[in-house]
Amino acid sequence: MIPAILREPTLVLNKHWTPLRVCTVRRALTLVFKDLARILDPGPVTLHDFASWADLKVAHDEPCIQSVSLRIRIPEVIVLHQCDRYQRPRVAFTRRNLFRRDRNTCQYCGRKFSTEDLSIDHVVPRSLGGHSSWTNCVVACLDCNCRKGSRSLDAAHMTIRRPPREPPPQMAFTLHLGQRKASWETFVSDAYWNVELEE
Repeated sequence: MIPAILREPTLVLNKHWTPLRVCTVRRALTLVFKDLARILDPGPVTLHDFASWADLKVAHDEPCIQSVSLRIRIPEVIVLHQCDRYQRPRVAFTRRNLFRRDRNTCQYCGRKFSTEDLSIDHVVPRSLGGHSSWTNCVVACLDCNCRKGSRSLDAAHMTIRRPPREPPPQMAFTLHLGQRKASWETFVSDAYWNVELEE
């Protein structure tokens, strides 16, 4: 099993220092070890390869990866030195992210519920050719989902409160994180963090 610290988030920048995505510490260290990226030390701003990063002193209370002979700080930001194109960040289509997009609110009756009292409904049912996607899935309470069943909205005489859409790219940096990291602030502005979901 992968230690929790290796699953921590690391911000990935392209060579122009534009945010691309978030990866795990494990993936970030792999990219740096393979010489595909450098670790950005935010203060003072310095780029490190794997060897120079491993040589840095680790403060007593600082999160780190520890082996028998080595203590390595976890990277919070890495810079890819080959990638210069901007790739539109995509929010992973997962159950958790779908509940987050719809704010745990049934898209039929408009009431907010706890996660265990909600389900995912296919607006166009799979039996009628619907797919599992951002634009066809919504959060629904158990009663509304049962009432709609595997019928179309028209057949079930139901309306949807808000047409389902893929979340904006900015949410790729926030959906799965409990809190942002201070070292990301320069690269991911408040415009990203405070983006409003459409009502």
